[in-house]
Amino acid sequence: MSTLHIVIPVFNERGTLAELVQRVLQTTLPDGWDRLITLVDDCSSPSHFPAVQDLVNRLHAERKPLRFLRHEVNKGKGAALQTGFDAILASSAPSDDLVIIQDADLEYDPGDYASLMEPIIRGEADAVIGTRWGEHYQYKSLKHRVHAMGNGALTMLSNMMTGFRVSDMECCYKLMPVKMLRELRPMLSEQRFGIEPQIIAGLARLKKRVVQRPVKYDPRGLAAGKKIGWRDGVRALVVITRERWRKN
Repeated sequence: MSTLHIVIPVFNERGTLAELVQRVLQTTLPDGWDRLITLVDDCSSPSHFPAVQDLVNRLHAERKPLRFLRHEVNKGKGAALQTGFDAILASSAPSDDLVIIQDADLEYDPGDYASLMEPIIRGEADAVIGTRWGEHYQYKSLKHRVHAMGNGALTMLSNMMTGFRVSDMECCYKLMPVKMLRELRPMLSEQRFGIEPQIIAGLARLKKRVVQRPVKYDPRGLAAGKKIGWRDGVRALVVITRERWRKN
């Protein structure tokens, strides 16, 4: 039985985490695959963390496939992902196991896992990323359309630097085998949302075959807890440009 490792960074998301984890546990995977969640709490506040701990305690009591880690200080999404990646690599997970990133909110649907996994299982790709944009997505507001346009501009610049032809570099869903994560991990250093373009740049540097698959997307706003802002867009520009000229 092979394992899909799901890395979930969480920060102050008590309202969505339990439902998200339930969806992850219930989603159907391809035949021969099981799952293991690596949940990394990035020092959620005292008003949020008890809900995280209660969920973890319940899942452990029910013997669900869950590894739990916590930062003592808030570091950012990129730092939480790196903590999760390190735990997977330290566990001596088989090289052909797969690793996927999952946000702790409900914007992305774990029901897309199987379609994201297929290109790698079939040997058609080395890594897969999701894309929110395209004919399958209907914009809900002008604000969401503007967000997509900004994302598109960053993605276009990333494509120019990497040679990829993807449409959503910032998409949460990035999937790769453990053996590839082992190669990629030394290239990762971004503590916040700059980790997204850094992962893409690393895959390009490693000359990996990257394909994209459409995924479902239900965007939320700042009032619902969305954390990414304009400073993260500026940082993404810095990371995209810097990584293009990085030597290793």
